[in-house]
Amino acid sequence: MSQESVEIVRRIYDAWATGDFRARVDDLDQHVVLVIGPDFPEFGVFVGPDGVRHYMQRFLEQWGRLTIEAKQLRAVGDTVLAHVVQHAKGRASGIEGDLWYFMLFTFRGKKIVRLESIMDEGEALEAVGLAE
Repeated sequence: MSQESVEIVRRIYDAWATGDFRARVDDLDQHVVLVIGPDFPEFGVFVGPDGVRHYMQRFLEQWGRLTIEAKQLRAVGDTVLAHVVQHAKGRASGIEGDLWYFMLFTFRGKKIVRLESIMDEGEALEAVGLAE
């Protein structure tokens, strides 16, 4: 399943790299949990596809332009670790910039049951059991 999970996540990022954040919603489990770490401006825990959708709507409102692309994907057990870069232009400020971070996609079968955004590489590796 790990290679299949990587391909599911790759397809998500293919869409996100073009700014399509509505794609692949069917890959989410009905009880999915989204965890945004405290290093991010808007953090918290969001439950279910509606919770994820609500968070994404609020998040996307801040940006005049936004894409997120995966630079590296790695399967670790039932989780795919993604090293990503977010390219954005603020809606109000017009300021452009890039933000590098990690996302973890945990699967149960073919469905994503947990999404987590982590800023620090060490914390991301620890979360998937690869801490040194």
